[in-house]
Amino acid sequence: MIKRAFDISMASIMLVFLFPVMLGVALLLRLTMEGEVFFRQWRPGKDEIPFQVIKFKTMRDAVDNQGEPLPDKERVTRLGLCIRRASLDELPQLLNILKGEMSFVGPRPLLMEYLPYFIGYERQRHDVRPGVTGLAQIAGRQDISWEDKLRLDVEYVHRQTLWLDLKILFATVLIVLKREGILHAAPQGRLDEYRRRLGLRHVA
Repeated sequence: MIKRAFDISMASIMLVFLFPVMLGVALLLRLTMEGEVFFRQWRPGKDEIPFQVIKFKTMRDAVDNQGEPLPDKERVTRLGLCIRRASLDELPQLLNILKGEMSFVGPRPLLMEYLPYFIGYERQRHDVRPGVTGLAQIAGRQDISWEDKLRLDVEYVHRQTLWLDLKILFATVLIVLKREGILHAAPQGRLDEYRRRLGLRHVA
């Protein structure tokens, strides 16, 4: 109940103060990109119940000769890259938080087609609401292995507290300001470093 109250109050405050920023991003996307300014995709939420995650659109709807989408690096626009680097594409997820589909902190919602491939303890990542950020994100975003990401997700489920959430949020802000983990790999040792700083141990 405390976590949910924190999510609602913080999301409401952020929407009020960041509305001009969100409006500006939406207008820029409307002027520079065809189609919708929002990206919507079904993801598994708490108890694996599907919901539509909302983000600002940062890639063109470009396809190859066979009608398949081009690689992300070829579809992302210059504006989209700037939006990603500042993590502004995540702002619409404040609406997901207010609707109770997401939390500020929790395992990042993955694709629906990944569900059949989770094994054993990995499914425990869906015992809580998915988050905008989490342990895997402060450990390097795209820079750690798939297995370590899932282990960190389950580790959070077992050890979640409001104090841990605050530490993860603070670490996330620092990472965004430093623009770490956007495109380039970080040292593998960073995972152990973040575990040590947060006072966590590995969950097998």
